[in-house]
Amino acid sequence: MIGAGAIGLAVARALALSGREVVVLEAEDAIGTGISSRNSEVIHAGIYYPAGSLKARTCVEGRERLYGYCEERGVPHRRCGKLIVATAEEQIEGLRALETKARANGVADIAWLEGREAMDLEPALSCVAALLSPSTGIIDSHGLMLAYRGDAEAAGAVIAFRSPVLGGEAIEGGTLLEVGGAEPGRLLAREVVNAAGLFAQPVAATLRGLDPATIPTRRFAKGSYFSLAGRAPFTHLIYPAPEQAGLGVHLTLDLAGQAKFGPDVEWVEALDYDVDPGRCAGFYEAVRRYWPGLGDGALQPAYAGIRPKIQAPGEPARDFLLQGPAAHGVPGLVNLYGIESPGLTASLALADAVLGALEAR
Repeated sequence: MIGAGAIGLAVARALALSGREVVVLEAEDAIGTGISSRNSEVIHAGIYYPAGSLKARTCVEGRERLYGYCEERGVPHRRCGKLIVATAEEQIEGLRALETKARANGVADIAWLEGREAMDLEPALSCVAALLSPSTGIIDSHGLMLAYRGDAEAAGAVIAFRSPVLGGEAIEGGTLLEVGGAEPGRLLAREVVNAAGLFAQPVAATLRGLDPATIPTRRFAKGSYFSLAGRAPFTHLIYPAPEQAGLGVHLTLDLAGQAKFGPDVEWVEALDYDVDPGRCAGFYEAVRRYWPGLGDGALQPAYAGIRPKIQAPGEPARDFLLQGPAAHGVPGLVNLYGIESPGLTASLALADAVLGALEAR
């Protein structure tokens, strides 16, 4: 198992619970230091994705499983609900299309609200119509990863930190991995799952015997977040009607009630987590479309995340790419590419899908 983010730990848990001997190789010195620790911490309902896609299926299934898991394991979370708002009449048609897509994905509790109904729920809001998603929520992502880790280790899994994968080769009986770190060595694994997140493609490129043509081009989309000085007058998450470049600058809440706004979209060539204060002006403009009462000086730089994209700028969003032996021909190997939102929500369902890919004959 390569990678100890939310997906890697969920997969390690599933593999260990299936009776496998599991070693998780993690290049960093802690769990979840990449994508898993720099996101909105939202439990998504499954609204935005094409019907039948892996994103749609694993999000809808994973969402309910995640709520159940959080209750069972005491992971902090809250089913707070979300409003997706149209702030202009020309956005209503797109919002209706989004409602249709959500229902096609099995999001049965989505509800159409006229502008006044939405503003009765959230008096600080300004909109002409909205979709209410009661099954959207928020979660302590680190708490979730700790629970996954605990389950995996209780079932016998071992996590090796500061153990980067330097290369590997498909041989008789499995994949021979070259592992770096303070105590470099080799590890023969009958099955390998590459859940290295932002580094999934570079890891895959080091595996001799894997056709390089099966590895999608890696691209980085940086998203900055700004936090609110003081408390926001909202109890629901607020998302604007989707834009071509993404879901727009949305308002989310953490479990302490602190509001944050983001992410925006900035295509970058390298990992850079600095937040440019100059981007704040664009945030004010975007947020005031649905919250006109946002005061001057209320926003401050918070953090940034990097999303692993497998499509080029301007191209339609691509589905999760779960690539097993049936796709690339290497026995016992599963590569996970482009696992961004809603990966956290989908993590339990994705872990089962990986298990299925390994056991397929």
